[in-house]
Amino acid sequence: MIIAPATPETLHRVLHEPPTRGTLSVARLDGIRTLPLSELYARAGRLAYHLRTAHGLRPGDRIGILAANSLEWVLLDLAALRLGVRTAGLEPGKFTPSAELMEAYGLTLLCTDRSADLPDLPGVLAMDEVLAATEEGRPEPDVPPFAWGFEDVTTIKFTSGSTGVPKGLGATAGSIDSSLRAVQEIFEHAPEDHLFVFLPLSLLQQRYWIYSALLHGHDITLTTYEAAFATLRKVRPTVVMGVPAFYETARRQIEGRLRRAKDGTAAEVARSLFGDRIRYLWTGSAPAAPEMLRFFTGAGLPIFEGYGLNETCIVTKNHPGAHREGSVGKVLTGKEVLIGEDGVISVRSTHPVNNHYTYARPGDSEKVFSPDGTVRTGDLGHLDEDGYLFVHGRADDVIVLDNGKKVIVRPIEELMRADPAIAECVLFSPTQTELVAVVSPAAEPADHDAIAARLAATNAVTAPDERIGRVLVADPPFSIDNGLLTSQYKPKRPDIRAAYHAPLHAQEAGIHA
Repeated sequence: MIIAPATPETLHRVLHEPPTRGTLSVARLDGIRTLPLSELYARAGRLAYHLRTAHGLRPGDRIGILAANSLEWVLLDLAALRLGVRTAGLEPGKFTPSAELMEAYGLTLLCTDRSADLPDLPGVLAMDEVLAATEEGRPEPDVPPFAWGFEDVTTIKFTSGSTGVPKGLGATAGSIDSSLRAVQEIFEHAPEDHLFVFLPLSLLQQRYWIYSALLHGHDITLTTYEAAFATLRKVRPTVVMGVPAFYETARRQIEGRLRRAKDGTAAEVARSLFGDRIRYLWTGSAPAAPEMLRFFTGAGLPIFEGYGLNETCIVTKNHPGAHREGSVGKVLTGKEVLIGEDGVISVRSTHPVNNHYTYARPGDSEKVFSPDGTVRTGDLGHLDEDGYLFVHGRADDVIVLDNGKKVIVRPIEELMRADPAIAECVLFSPTQTELVAVVSPAAEPADHDAIAARLAATNAVTAPDERIGRVLVADPPFSIDNGLLTSQYKPKRPDIRAAYHAPLHAQEAGIHA
């Protein structure tokens, strides 16, 4: 007798239980569209019926979604889940719609807002067709929601691409279910909440908040990075999900308004930017500067940093019930953090994301995954006596000088980034005799005096071998467009090293543009 696998409860509820409260708002620079979650659920059912009958999609097929954040993106994701169809979240700018893309990732259908570039390519679904298929009056859908098993892969997610070609990783339904449960356990999102999401939906975690809204009946606003600040005050969220670079930009805006106004408090200006209902701010995906975290908490907007990888989902999180400054929080239910003898963090999960990459170079999976799904993160850290995790940096980013001294670069880079004039700082040691910093200025023209002052302050509190000998000021500053930041605004160290190879190997002392 064959026993069917158990279905993850939270995902089962998302697909089987029509919501009775909550709204989804989709904000663009030209306006905001709001619909009840009950209508979203119904539209997803109609789209699932259309995808099955008009495009022949069946369980196990895979569709690619190559588009900016939109209502259509959400509907496609939910409809695919209803059908047992796997998605591949393809980030615009990183992927280009083509027949070769469809073949490379085994796509039955490519759904894109760039279909005008592909008029003759079969298997392409334009976003206009997506919305049309969800309107009232379409045939009553007859698509019983698919029953996902814990180990079934629901989506292919891709790394942010800080090094080389993005690796593709199949995320299991069990890992999604476990993360949704663990986050709800500590943050208790309720119908009174309104979550604000603007990072790309191609990043799986951003889709979690759509599922959370359907599960718990809270409101959610979806927008893009470009429209985020213009939208915040209009929708008055209670929770904002953002990367550290977003909050650093917000901090500079608040400080700039304070200087211009010459009165008022940081709390008042922060509320004017974020709205007056913020319960907490969420950040992760890259290290957050301690000064930035203190700034927002001091302005009455508590901000909580966490830790996780594509390969692990969320692992630890500070939250209102358990927070320790300098840490990335306590380990969540369903996760176990192991610290190796070399100080490298590994993560074991009750329901692993996977135990291998779906798309990667030969040998990449074996470097990261154990057969049971335990992930060697490559990050250095320790757990304190109360179970809080502290992350010190990447093992690969430890610089070994010619005298044998090992320098962990992250704390030094954080000291440099503490100045508002500096957006990013990346340390190298091209000759293994001195540290050289490549600094991306927060504004143009760069404030060389402020950078010099921060260099002196940093060197005053670091050990002799950890002092920075030279600073190179990036011109232009690091950006996604020039290939020196990932889509999550993390510096691409190998690309920065290559871009500044000649000045890094020069011997002139001082600060150079």
